[in-house]
Amino acid sequence: MKLMASLCLLFCVSFLSGCATTPPSNPNNICDIFGEKSDWYKAAKKSEDKWGTSVPIMISIMYQESQFVQKARPARTKILWIFPGPRPSSAYGFAQVKSDTWDDYQRAEGGMWARRDNFKDAVDFIGWYNYQSEKRSKIKRNDAYNLYLAYHEGHGGFNKKTYNSKAWLKSTAQKVATRSADYTKQLQQCEDGLDRGHWWWPF
Repeated sequence: MKLMASLCLLFCVSFLSGCATTPPSNPNNICDIFGEKSDWYKAAKKSEDKWGTSVPIMISIMYQESQFVQKARPARTKILWIFPGPRPSSAYGFAQVKSDTWDDYQRAEGGMWARRDNFKDAVDFIGWYNYQSEKRSKIKRNDAYNLYLAYHEGHGGFNKKTYNSKAWLKSTAQKVATRSADYTKQLQQCEDGLDRGHWWWPF
């Protein structure tokens, strides 16, 4: 019985490890991202059709938040500069969503089974959140710069313009906007093939 239990545990650990999603090999090119991970394109396109934010903006926000690391978390703080302390926030997953915000999304849209470390759920969350930004903060859904500011600061913080005291955050938002513009140009070269399911990933 002990042997069977050990084998079963080993199988489960191996299975779960095999299911882990690795980041794309070339995150700077959206065609390479979707060529490598075609299911990501389908999920992102579905979110775009549902919520109105373009695929490049959503993917740019996700890149900035987690670099596409499935189970990303903020680094732990240090106690006495040596010992691991608590994490600065509950942010987790592809979209680095805090627990309270994720609870709001689950109640409003995602359902109880939605997971922050599932790409499909995470990209749907980003689309949903940007839709809320349009309603609550009057941000256009193609305005990557301000959408990211609202994503980072929350709608209340954005409306109070808390970002004005954070030069580093404005710089980061500009990086998101620039990356989104680059992704948009790249996607024009491969979107037809992705829609037909014929895009060839050469690497």
